[in-house]
Amino acid sequence: MTNITLQKITRDNWRQATKLAVHEYQKGFVAPNLHSIAEAQFYPTWVPLAIYNAAGTMVGFVMYGTDDDSSPGDWWIIRLMIDQAHQQQGYGQAAMAAVLARLKGFPDIKNILLSYEPENEVAAKFYANFGFEDTGRIEYGEKVVRLKVRG
Repeated sequence: MTNITLQKITRDNWRQATKLAVHEYQKGFVAPNLHSIAEAQFYPTWVPLAIYNAAGTMVGFVMYGTDDDSSPGDWWIIRLMIDQAHQQQGYGQAAMAAVLARLKGFPDIKNILLSYEPENEVAAKFYANFGFEDTGRIEYGEKVVRLKVRG
């Protein structure tokens, strides 16, 4: 698997994270990183992270956390994006595996949830390959899928 590290978004790297962008045709599928970083300031459990490759280049962004409306033990992967220049190199898979490993280590976790635009067939296949299953729920126009961890 591709080697990546997850690092905190800090005052030293947040501007770099806001410059990461997906391809034009993907822009409707993911919020800009600046928006996500701003949101995280108001939700204390939301953790925005930069994804770095082995050479130390920031290649993507991910954010996870709990939601006020969720059941206890439910954690969300709120965002995942890989910069357009670094897609199709295994970074998305490596980042998802790293985030899942981190979340599965939380003692209180029961489910990992995420959502995506229903027409995003690439995302549907990507998340299904990690074991996420359809919940039948649609929130904010997005399909919600779940990976059961415990319970």
